Amino acid sequence: MPLCLCGDSSSSLGAAQTGNGGEHFVHTFLPSGVEFAADRLPHRKTVALCFRMLVGVADDPPELTGLGAIVEQTLSKGTQKYDGRALADAFDRLGAQWSSLSGRQSMLVRALCLPEFVTETIELVAEMFVRPTFPDDACRVAVELAQQELRQMEDEPAEILRRMIQRLALGPVLGRYVGGELESLPRLTPELVREHWRRFYHAGRLQVAVGGPVDADALAKQLDRCFTGFGTTEPLGRAAADFAFQPAREHQHKELEQQYIGITLPGLPRDHADFAAEQVLLGVLSGGMSGRLFTEVREKQGLVYWVGAWHEQPRGRGILHLGASTTPQRYEQTYETLLRELRRLGDDLTAVEVERARNSMIAQSETEDDLTRARAAGLSDDLFHFGRPIGRTPKLAALRAVTVEHAAAYARRLPLDQLCVATLGPREP
Repeated sequence: MPLCLCGDSSSSLGAAQTGNGGEHFVHTFLPSGVEFAADRLPHRKTVALCFRMLVGVADDPPELTGLGAIVEQTLSKGTQKYDGRALADAFDRLGAQWSSLSGRQSMLVRALCLPEFVTETIELVAEMFVRPTFPDDACRVAVELAQQELRQMEDEPAEILRRMIQRLALGPVLGRYVGGELESLPRLTPELVREHWRRFYHAGRLQVAVGGPVDADALAKQLDRCFTGFGTTEPLGRAAADFAFQPAREHQHKELEQQYIGITLPGLPRDHADFAAEQVLLGVLSGGMSGRLFTEVREKQGLVYWVGAWHEQPRGRGILHLGASTTPQRYEQTYETLLRELRRLGDDLTAVEVERARNSMIAQSETEDDLTRARAAGLSDDLFHFGRPIGRTPKLAALRAVTVEHAAAYARRLPLDQLCVATLGPREP
């Protein structure tokens, strides 16, 4: 099967081609329906793989939230060929590390192995996806553990705040907690788990991204063989996140020594032309001990125990978060100071701050983000957000191109009249 080779220059299919900045990619949709991409890194010592199934909490039935997470957690507990213990032993014999996680719009299985074991590792992961048995006992245990986790989170105010602000900002579907709710989890039977897998786990929803010293043609053929006949080949689950950002406020009373504040406003999707400017602004706000929030809110005024800013991008959308914890008596002052720092970005941003934030992100990209595991994860994110390999080089170029004028202009466009505000603690705002 021919592979699409991504880069700047033209080349015949099947021939090596250099992409942006020396990055080597292939990208194709296999006949089985799987979307496959590889970042060819011939001198690396390991191979990293990301299997992304495009199904998440947004696909859970309203009364059965947490169902997708239970599917993800029990995929490995038994298959037609292995029981759970035998499958774990098979990975261990290869020295392969693997993990899984559930999200709003996708679930991931990540694996890392030596090049000589990549074929066997793919076979094991495919066995989990294609032939799981979801043993009754394993499903019940997974539900019990999910309930315990929810109860434990009631003692973690930061987690409660995170769930509140996400539900408030992302709406009743996309903003649901991935792990489910105490009301819904007892309803999740083994048969419901199996039915959810049958309904949503298909080759047409699967994206596989690989990084390392691999033969991309050979891997593509193996993946196609492993997933041929696995549900529909039609590409599904690729729509943008469906939610309308609505300004709102919510307070949850809880007797705590701290008052927790979460502020969210609309941000940018990853494929937006100004996304790099947003990254730089967040670095200015919350880039370590030199960030404005740390220096202005914590160090100079001593208002907070914790403060930070971050963003997240559901597919095709984006939101910005600010969060802090303070004493109940200083809630109003802390809240106004957070808003002041957002407004101030468009007025007195300096070239030194922009350069410092930019350099920090570039340094991370050239170090941690260049690890084989990170390269495969970045390629998987590219497929999810852009629909094609992008690589680090264009993203680094966009960061380097951000000027103080560019960042300040974006800061002045922040919709500060559209805020979701969540508070948790003893004081009613």
